[in-house]
Amino acid sequence: MPEEHLDADALVAWGNRREDLAAVAGRMPNLRWVQTLAAGPDSVLSAGFPPEVVVTSGVGLHDATVTEHALALTLALLRRLPQVAAAQADHRWADEIGGLQPLRPEGAVTSLIGARVLVWGFGNIGRTLAPLLRGLGAEVRGVARTAGTRDGFDVLAEADLTAELAHTDVLIMILPATAQTERALDADRLAALPRHAYVVNVGRGATVDEDALAEALRTGAIAGAAVDVTAVEPLPAGSPLWDLPNLIITPHAAGGRPVGADELVAHNLAALRAGEELRNVVAR
Repeated sequence: MPEEHLDADALVAWGNRREDLAAVAGRMPNLRWVQTLAAGPDSVLSAGFPPEVVVTSGVGLHDATVTEHALALTLALLRRLPQVAAAQADHRWADEIGGLQPLRPEGAVTSLIGARVLVWGFGNIGRTLAPLLRGLGAEVRGVARTAGTRDGFDVLAEADLTAELAHTDVLIMILPATAQTERALDADRLAALPRHAYVVNVGRGATVDEDALAEALRTGAIAGAAVDVTAVEPLPAGSPLWDLPNLIITPHAAGGRPVGADELVAHNLAALRAGEELRNVVAR
């Protein structure tokens, strides 16, 4: 950041590395508010801004775009698009995928119709995604810190997650990166899923034990996975994840285009000037 801007009262962060934020966190004496446009404020929270600085998140700005991507990845797995692409590359008409097919083949799930979908992390994005999944015929339940009913969907407490995984066809993860969610999908929880199950992660890469996921895919313990996020980004060219069977990798492409950011920043700036409550304040 140029020296002449270090006297700012407010900072809007978008697409910044944690290291760059940390470089200015202690050098802005007038700073009162940091607005991150990311739904997950982890990079700002770990940058070292003084505790009196108010941090607000971009929750709500990525609901539609991440929902689109989560749905696209889910359908790509169920409709076997990676296998179709491979067949096309070989100039082969994949009869095993097309033509007359059972709706519910033995040992596989190939449609959202009647599929049991579990959305782990039932916040704004989960609540946007769930009605679309239901509209396509899926049975949808959520998982959050506390149980209850949200927007007409049953939501389980995380304490009941492992038992529910045994009855899950598609697990969609939309978790933030926190100390509590680090490698939340571990070997034990992967083992609890049926062999025909799919995993989709559009939350944060740190929430998945990637070694355990790799082993589950290699051994066929689950049918496939799709991840938009990885523990290290960009994913190194030498990572074994690139060559795993039935794994779709997209380059953190689900969000990246905050919808309504201008309105949120304007609202919070006006609230800051008026001494009123800001929107999306993050507890610190």
